[in-house]
Amino acid sequence: MNLDTSFDSSPVAAPKSSAISLCAPRLFQSFWMGGFECATHINTAGRRLDMIAGVQHDSQAEHDYALLKSQGMQATRDGLRWHRIDRGSQGYDWSSFEPMFDAAARQGVQVIWDICHYGWPDGLDVLSPAFVDRYVRFARAVAQFVRNKSDEVPFYAPMNEINFLCWGAARDLIYPFAFGRDNDIKHNLIRATVAGCAAILDVDPRARFVYPEPIVKVLPPRHRPDLAAQARQHHESQFEAWNMIAGYQEPSLGGDPRFLDILGANFYHSNEWEIEGNGRLRWEDEPRDDRWVPLHKLLTDIYRRYRRPLFVAETSHFGSGRARWILEVADEVLKARREGTPIDGICLYPVIDRYDWQDANHWHNSGLWDFQHASDGKLVRTLNQTYASALTKSRQLLASIGCV
Repeated sequence: MNLDTSFDSSPVAAPKSSAISLCAPRLFQSFWMGGFECATHINTAGRRLDMIAGVQHDSQAEHDYALLKSQGMQATRDGLRWHRIDRGSQGYDWSSFEPMFDAAARQGVQVIWDICHYGWPDGLDVLSPAFVDRYVRFARAVAQFVRNKSDEVPFYAPMNEINFLCWGAARDLIYPFAFGRDNDIKHNLIRATVAGCAAILDVDPRARFVYPEPIVKVLPPRHRPDLAAQARQHHESQFEAWNMIAGYQEPSLGGDPRFLDILGANFYHSNEWEIEGNGRLRWEDEPRDDRWVPLHKLLTDIYRRYRRPLFVAETSHFGSGRARWILEVADEVLKARREGTPIDGICLYPVIDRYDWQDANHWHNSGLWDFQHASDGKLVRTLNQTYASALTKSRQLLASIGCV
């Protein structure tokens, strides 16, 4: 299946080069990265999540970063917990962040810090102008704190998955459950993001910005060609956040091309589906649905549209499918780079297991490390050997073209 790649939203297209696929990536300290689930939103039961504390990543941060290095990963995605740091009129309490920041520095692990990962302080209305103002103050304070602690170039994900966040927050998934307010939420998140980026650059002009968003393929059911236009519209909506940040769409929100820095493509087995049909295209089926679009084509489409640095910012599977999934992702990235699409990394997300947002007793078995529950309550990290073996093969595959 050929994707329509005629639309190029970048004002200046970078020159194409077949040699770029064989160059070692320069964006991060390592091509392979880990990612720690750090959601902090309020779920449908009204319970505030703190996934970092829930998997004891806060108390085991240094050990976790050392584990990454043992598997050839010297870079990671991780998060601040805005609701724990920002005390409103009482200022900022960095005690939940500083030990993690220091642990990463001691281990020599480069971190992309999520400033807002779905959650914000209690009492703050995501639809209000006050949300923008408070986020900007927080972003500036984060940049100043990091600048005072380190001379390294900082990497931030200002707002995680804006497209998904506003979709979930306008349904019964993520607080405030503001049904039908998708666009209003998105516009305010964009205002906050671009103003926050400006504040960060004011503190540290070297700062780099990463924008993780789900990449998807939406199709009409085979027997409903009349839904083709609707499916296409839904498919194109995945690019709204990036377009708005760059000012290509809704420029009144404050977007500017200088803010659209590094694109993060989040891809899982459920990211291709029929609109008003039978749900997702089943990746696990053999033979697979012939409408499934290979990852390398989706990545190439993004690069041709934006000509920005690009990496796989989230990917993983669960259970016994983890090994097969990562081998396929590695092969797809290899194809993309050989065809001239400069993918600059792959992030295993989550790199340690996680429990479900709605049910803390349900573990996804999706990490490179699973957990054993010790009698003292400690979550002991246990390497999943099958997944690790597949990761080793995947690393070897991409090392052949300098991706290490």
